[in-house]
Amino acid sequence: MSKRYADVVALARVKYAFRPSTVTVLIGPSGCGKSTLLRLLVGLVRPDAGRVIVNDVELTATNLLAWRHQVGYVIQDGGLFPHLSARQNVVLLARHLGRDASVIDQRFNELADLVGLGTTSLDCYPQQLSGGQRQRVALMRALMLDPQVLFLDEPLGALDPLTRHALQGELKIIFAQLNKTVILVTHDMNEAMYFADQIILMHEGEIVQSGMPRDLHASPVNPFVSEFIRAHQGWPSRSN
Repeated sequence: MSKRYADVVALARVKYAFRPSTVTVLIGPSGCGKSTLLRLLVGLVRPDAGRVIVNDVELTATNLLAWRHQVGYVIQDGGLFPHLSARQNVVLLARHLGRDASVIDQRFNELADLVGLGTTSLDCYPQQLSGGQRQRVALMRALMLDPQVLFLDEPLGALDPLTRHALQGELKIIFAQLNKTVILVTHDMNEAMYFADQIILMHEGEIVQSGMPRDLHASPVNPFVSEFIRAHQGWPSRSN
């Protein structure tokens, strides 16, 4: 695929097959194209050239909405509607699609247990919640329809270090429990090493190197990869 905005090439000639039931992390410097790639996969933007293929079916204008109902998407600040309570945010799409109320309630309770949020927090509005709580609510909303794929665009980037560290551990456990296909964007190599089954390192709109987390350190394909690794001294912060 490729994607351009006016004279700026956001994504250039990218081809990749994501493995199901694994965590793939997109990483690279600011402006490298990782968030653009994620938005193309979600279907929020369309490629100028190339195709997105899911289970041997190409995403088109006719099936794009159905695809969006099969994925979960979490952004950096959670993207919660401020005029709705946490509970209302989580169940909004399920109710819009006419899902049975008892099924919604059961799923809601399962997800509240999964992310460790109690009734008191879930009856609050986003501005009454901490950053970590808002991201937990955003994760519940993304998982409400039991999606095939979970997309996360720097979901922990706006959190303070202590909250971020705690949520990293919780997300790792959740990913393992769900056994879903997860595609996560981050700029932090420590975070990428902690989460990833596969890492994709991007630069100037292209995939520079991909592979198992330690491949990039052990066998960098060019000087950029080596320099990027050196710029993140101290990784990994936890064993993978």
